[in-house]
Amino acid sequence: MFLLKNMEVTGKSIPASKFDDVNLEGTVFNNVNLRTSTFSDINFERAKIFNVNMKDVELSDCNLTGMTIDGIAVEDLFKAYEDSRKSGS
Repeated sequence: MFLLKNMEVTGKSIPASKFDDVNLEGTVFNNVNLRTSTFSDINFERAKIFNVNMKDVELSDCNLTGMTIDGIAVEDLFKAYEDSRKSGS
């Protein structure tokens, strides 16, 4: 196993890279372009995401327990959506 600690990459471009079986726990991503990237089998538990462009992002087969968007529980949003569909609103 190869171990890198406290690596800093600043002002670099590494497009079309692949990270597989990598531990990035506690890593900070700032001013990063992940456009058209794919994430699968990722643990984002307790991650904080701020000031992010989420246009056309697709989430599927995700555990959204406890997830909030602008302070609103996603589970509550889904429940409200389902209730409005049932009531025909």
